[in-house]
Amino acid sequence: MLLWIGIALILIGVACFAIDRRAAHFFHAAIPKSFDRILHATTDWAKGGLWLIAAALALVVSCVVQWRFGPSPDMHRLARVSLAFLVCLAAASVVLHSIKIVLGRRRPRDELELNLYGFRPFTWDLRKDSFPSGHALTISCVAVVMSGIAPEWAPLCFAGAAWLALTRALLNSHYLSDVLVGAGIALVVTREMLWLYFPDLTRPWF
Repeated sequence: MLLWIGIALILIGVACFAIDRRAAHFFHAAIPKSFDRILHATTDWAKGGLWLIAAALALVVSCVVQWRFGPSPDMHRLARVSLAFLVCLAAASVVLHSIKIVLGRRRPRDELELNLYGFRPFTWDLRKDSFPSGHALTISCVAVVMSGIAPEWAPLCFAGAAWLALTRALLNSHYLSDVLVGAGIALVVTREMLWLYFPDLTRPWF
């Protein structure tokens, strides 16, 4: 199921190129300052660095605990989940950053503040390349892995990921298509990597 949802998100995201600029201007004009503060307070929870550090620390701690006190099923599972997330995020990020470099899409703020829109292929400036969204990819990867180990929390995981991904468009950090395609890539790549290398962390509905 995740494979088809991911593909659908990518296709819908590509279709959203037709409305991206209008959506960016709408979000910029319609969102009040009070809500803008809420968006800023939550959006950084989707940052890749935050989750990378958390996963790396969890992996190190689980390995150290097992080395010091002996094998532990809980620590073994923590190590495997952390490693799975790191592998999935790395694989998805390779796809994402390859697209960013090749296309070099300007961010919505260039459109809103400088009236500049379009693509700058092979510009090698990842800070400015908008398509796809790295935040949307990261938090969607988190949602897939978390739903694999705690399926009862899957609806909440995906709802939270959808909200955090959407904040990127509402804040005009990304176009709507950037967010949808970033999330779609995460679902497809994470699902495939889990099935290939971590099948014990998957669910039949994946």
